[in-house]
Amino acid sequence: MAIIYNFNYIFRYLPTPTLPTINRVSAYNVIEIITATFNSISLNNNIMFYQLKDTLNRYRFSRACKQIFKTPPVLADTDQPVAVLTQLQHKDVILFLVAVKTFARQVPLSKVFIINDGSLTNDDLETLLKHIPIADIYDAKQFSDPLCPTGACWERLLAIAHFIDQFFIIQLDSDTLTLSAVNEIIENIKSNTGFVIGTWDNQKIEPMIVSSERVQKNINPSLDAHVQMVAEAHFSKLEGCENLRYARGCAGFSGFPKQSFNKQFIIDFSIKMEKEIGSKWREWGSEQVMSNVVVANIDKSMVLPHPKYTDCKKMKLPDTCFIHFIGECRFSSSIYAKLAQNEIKQLTS
Repeated sequence: MAIIYNFNYIFRYLPTPTLPTINRVSAYNVIEIITATFNSISLNNNIMFYQLKDTLNRYRFSRACKQIFKTPPVLADTDQPVAVLTQLQHKDVILFLVAVKTFARQVPLSKVFIINDGSLTNDDLETLLKHIPIADIYDAKQFSDPLCPTGACWERLLAIAHFIDQFFIIQLDSDTLTLSAVNEIIENIKSNTGFVIGTWDNQKIEPMIVSSERVQKNINPSLDAHVQMVAEAHFSKLEGCENLRYARGCAGFSGFPKQSFNKQFIIDFSIKMEKEIGSKWREWGSEQVMSNVVVANIDKSMVLPHPKYTDCKKMKLPDTCFIHFIGECRFSSSIYAKLAQNEIKQLTS
């Protein structure tokens, strides 16, 4: 066990994937072999092994996608107030460059907001501003509010609330990839309509009480269950639930029209939810529930057609135009890297 731990320690200090040194380190040939070995073993039940496996997969992805550093920067292609916002950590910098450049190729942007989770290095900041000169970078702590949970991406949602008066904000996770035209996004921006990436085919925004009763009937989760299940099951107990709507979507790709909501809506709902389920509301995943509530209760909003917009477990190529490579399947095969490489080639052509 000590040997494995030391092995993990060594890989923590390999050169940062976003730096040019990635071209010069012959040790990456060894990483290819090691990663393939670890990917053939189920390691997710052991945190230490999972972290090592994730580190190796990220280095392999970074090596495969290193040509992203030779692609043109993201520039302001519209005078309309359209912005991408993301919360970013050090290990996801190269992923985000792929995500935002493939997205900006299809959707003209005027601004990019990057919320630094605290781990971005000076080299990261230099790289981001070089490739995204229209980016403004903020510390996550600037958006914390004592009336809401802290961490777990809550600062990201509160940052959206801060900028929403001036921009149509598109929350774009770093592990996303845009493959082709996203006509629904273009039309939603034009009509100032909100959106969220959905979970199943033909999904619609529905009364919150309906969503809550479905969870209670099909799952009936205890407080030990995931916070999303617990929160949804308790929606029906919230005062004013009958006047609200909901859609179980993914916060990783959501659109918030200009001036469509305010921070107080988030605070009021969060206080009610925490009163109902207690400290459970402060667990990872509650921000996604809150984001879904916000989008669903915008005057004009929709669930994006599925699986045209979907995650990596449900994609149906070539019909899928936008993919969210969620953790469960992000590096389970080489498809993410292969698709990203193809899009990078398009960016340079």
